[in-house]
Amino acid sequence: RDYGETSAEKSDELLLHMAIAVVSVSLLVLFLLGWRASLVVAIAIPATLALTLLVLYLWGYTLNRITLFALIFSIGILVDDAIVVVENIYRRVALKESAGKTLSQIAVEAVAEVGNPTILATIAVIAAILPMAMVGGLMGPYMRPIPVGASAAMIFSLLVAFIVTPWAAVRILKPQAHGHEGPEGRIPRAYRWLMHRMLDSTWWRLGVIGGLSALLLIAMALVPLGAVQVKMLPFDNKSEFQVILNMPEGTALERTALVARELGRVAAEAPEVADYQVYAGTSAPFNFNGLVRHYFNRAGDHVADVQVNLKPRGERDAQSHAIAKRLRPALAAIAARHGGRITLAEVPPGPPVLQTLV
Repeated sequence: RDYGETSAEKSDELLLHMAIAVVSVSLLVLFLLGWRASLVVAIAIPATLALTLLVLYLWGYTLNRITLFALIFSIGILVDDAIVVVENIYRRVALKESAGKTLSQIAVEAVAEVGNPTILATIAVIAAILPMAMVGGLMGPYMRPIPVGASAAMIFSLLVAFIVTPWAAVRILKPQAHGHEGPEGRIPRAYRWLMHRMLDSTWWRLGVIGGLSALLLIAMALVPLGAVQVKMLPFDNKSEFQVILNMPEGTALERTALVARELGRVAAEAPEVADYQVYAGTSAPFNFNGLVRHYFNRAGDHVADVQVNLKPRGERDAQSHAIAKRLRPALAAIAARHGGRITLAEVPPGPPVLQTLV
């Protein structure tokens, strides 16, 4: 196994997702506000990410899957402040009252108009995210880069929105648009129509409140109904899993090895399996699975490990967890026939919050 290759694949995948997130946000703003406003918002993204990376570096965090996830998680919210500012500048530029004012004056007035609500909204988001940094146990240090990185990104996004975004708007937005209000778009017209109905009609208000309440109850019911699994860490599509074999005490090493090889041969029949290794009388080489479950302490003539290596994810359709679940009945039947028992253990997706066993 090559954990360096696995880490590189994960990092490349996260970087790709980060690029997709940046492009998606920019295109959304482009669709709603035009290319000039989109360019102003797009400038705020790399500026905020660069400052956030600096904070992570100063805090001693490396650029890993967790810190990259924190950046991806924050991209969707770090542009909120910039969008609010540039949209208000864009709106005030089009007002007739702005005729005769310079774009710099309009930008200052626009930022002052939305400054306090933007600060309050940013603090509210940080207050919701930052408590995750206080989680104890092994999970705390593992997950801490997410609240630290996301909170830093929100703070810097606010600073960028108040400093960089107005400057970029003055340089990029068209000053010729002063005093010319454009036609109202479909979305504002639809919103205005809905709000008039809700404000003028009690039945409309009750209908909207009832619909939102029904959606909330449906969402809450997904957990007790089992439609959504509640887990600290989700299943991950790993490149391997282990078959932990325990034969009755006193079993000869040769018989244990025979059963383990049979388990390996049956597992290798799956089209997604690349190869396997059998370790009889001892544990498999030290890995994260052994660290979490202390499998590296297993030794004796009656124990064996079968390390099953899967093909690269691009060469198989099934997830590693689905493959392990599919193979378990056949492997358990082989072990039971010889008087033993097995456990299929996947590599944990993170610190021990309960081993992923099937």
